[in-house]
Amino acid sequence: MQHVSIAAVAFDLDGLMFNTETLYFEVGDELLRRRGKRLTQELLDQMMGRPGRVSLQTMIDFHALTDTVSGLQQETDEIFSALLPHKLQPMPGLMNLLQALEDAGIPKAIATSSRRIFLDKLLTPFQLAPRFAFFLTAEDVEHGKPHPEIYRKAAERFGVHPSQMLVLEDSAAGCQSAAAAGAYAVAVPGDHSRHHCFDGAALRGETLADHAIYQLLGLA
Repeated sequence: MQHVSIAAVAFDLDGLMFNTETLYFEVGDELLRRRGKRLTQELLDQMMGRPGRVSLQTMIDFHALTDTVSGLQQETDEIFSALLPHKLQPMPGLMNLLQALEDAGIPKAIATSSRRIFLDKLLTPFQLAPRFAFFLTAEDVEHGKPHPEIYRKAAERFGVHPSQMLVLEDSAAGCQSAAAAGAYAVAVPGDHSRHHCFDGAALRGETLADHAIYQLLGLA
C-alpha cells in the first residue's frame, strides 16, 4: 500500500485511545438500571460519538425519562469517575503509534466530543497531554460530530489542508465528521462499533497497531 501525503494526525479519544466506550456502557446501564431500564445496543448506537449532552438527551427521549440532561450529567460524572482508577486502559497499539509518530516528526492532536474535564481525567494517569500539539473538545465547537466542524478546526490549527490530515476514529459519527471535513478518515472500530457502517472511511484498521495504518503514514 502506498502511503498518502499526511502532514498531521488527529485522534478521537473515547473508544479509540482508551477503553472508555466499555466504561460508558457500564455507566449508562447503571444510570438506567436505577430507573428500571437497561441500556440496549440500539440506544448505544444512537448515543455513540456524539457530544455528552446530545447523548444524554437521546437517552432521555428514548426511555421517556423525567430527568434533566444536567442531572444525568452529574450522575454520570460520579459513576464514571469511580470506575476510572480501576478500569481505564489504553487501547491496543496506542502507545507504540504515538511513539512512531513522534519519531517521524508528525504532529498529532485530539479532537473529541467529550468535555475537556474528561479528556484531562483520561490523559493524566498516562502523562499523555504534553505529547499532543493541541486539543479540541465539546466546548470548542458549536456543532458536534457527525458535523465536520471539529475536524475543519483541527486542520486549521495544524495549518494544513484537511486532505493532509489523517483522522483516527472508532465510530460512524466520527468518521462521517472527518470525511465531511475533507480529511483522510481511518476507522478503527472496537467491539462496541464493529457493526457500524464506515462508508466515509478510506481505510478500516483492526487496531491502532494495524500495519496498514503505519503504511499510510509512511512509517512502515
